[in-house]
Amino acid sequence: MNIRRTTIKDVAEAAGVGVATVSRVLSGGSASPETRERVLNVATQLDYRPSALGRNLRQQRSGGIGLLLPDITDTFYGRLADGVLACARSAGEPVILGATGDDEEREAELIGMLLEQGVDRVIAVPSGDGESWAPTLRAGITTVFANRAAAGRDDVPSVLADDRAGVLTAVDYLTGLGHRRIAYLGGPGQEQRLSAFRRALGPLVDEDLIVLARGTRDSAYAAAAGLFQHRPDLTAMLAGGNLLGEAAVLAARELDLRVPRDLSLIMFDDVPWAELCSPPLTVIAQPARDIGYRAAELVLRAGARRPRGVLLPTELIVRGSCGPRGTSRSPR
Repeated sequence: MNIRRTTIKDVAEAAGVGVATVSRVLSGGSASPETRERVLNVATQLDYRPSALGRNLRQQRSGGIGLLLPDITDTFYGRLADGVLACARSAGEPVILGATGDDEEREAELIGMLLEQGVDRVIAVPSGDGESWAPTLRAGITTVFANRAAAGRDDVPSVLADDRAGVLTAVDYLTGLGHRRIAYLGGPGQEQRLSAFRRALGPLVDEDLIVLARGTRDSAYAAAAGLFQHRPDLTAMLAGGNLLGEAAVLAARELDLRVPRDLSLIMFDDVPWAELCSPPLTVIAQPARDIGYRAAELVLRAGARRPRGVLLPTELIVRGSCGPRGTSRSPR
């Protein structure tokens, strides 16, 4: 008879805490004395033994690369994964794929699972802060971040697109067309893009025109529609990703806003449907597949010397979704 092995999620549920808290306690991270004692007692009662954090860690590793992405249905992340898979295939390395949903607890759970399975290397688009990655790094797992960096983890190399240059080029383009009331529709993990947006606009920035959605289509649509309805004076928008751009297009259509006559729109990510819109969308293109490939190269080549991060260029592809600033719309 097979007896199911206790997982980190079982410990978290029995202790009444999150998976991230269990990971922190078991790896020696920060936690209150009461929480630490409760987690350790539950782990003992359930006979939880995280193999990858055990004494014989290196002997127990099974090899392979763990790949954690926010959303495997997103075209951008699909291309990033394709780059990782292409590089891993050439090196004969298997890849274990997990979707975090941009949720820190889910990310921590998947990190724990990868550790238990004994992977050698991890590539991730991080959802949580640097503390979530403490167990992985303490276990000696080679880690590389792709598309985003995690706050407080300067010791982990990252492969990033040049968000700052992309945002600056887009904002310069819009202000050159006469736009002054420019909105930003953002999502999880876009702190650098938002910071670049604020710097690029300078004194023109209007904090009421900055809206952040959660990592779902419903949340992105609600954020875009709410902004269009409450601020009929805005004339342009920068969407921080293709899911957000999709939401902006749908909300504008529902509210009878004409692009670009009523609203100029620029979106991060050049995905196939952007050219099929009417009019086709102007985009900030990122080299998604190259990001994945280079991240896999870094994680495979990492040895005694810490690999350096990589910054890849972005490109503004001008299509038909932007035009000169028109007159303000009246409230609908």
